[in-house]
Amino acid sequence: MSPDSLADRPLDEPHPSRLAPGHARRTEILDAHRTAVHAGASGYTDPESGLYVFTAVWLRDRSVCCHTGCRHCPYVG
Repeated sequence: MSPDSLADRPLDEPHPSRLAPGHARRTEILDAHRTAVHAGASGYTDPESGLYVFTAVWLRDRSVCCHTGCRHCPYVG
């Protein structure tokens, strides 16, 4: 597989279609993401759903988009 192109936005900013700017728990979710990134973790437990969510850094290091709708996908433009 060839590498995909990264989106033109910071890794800590999910695409609005994946986490809306007005989402009620946006700050809490982004804090959990930031904490996981700083810890070098591959992801975090979503404070809303309880599901495991991969970080943008972990997804970026895979070099391709898997097209499964990851919240922090760094390739979604």
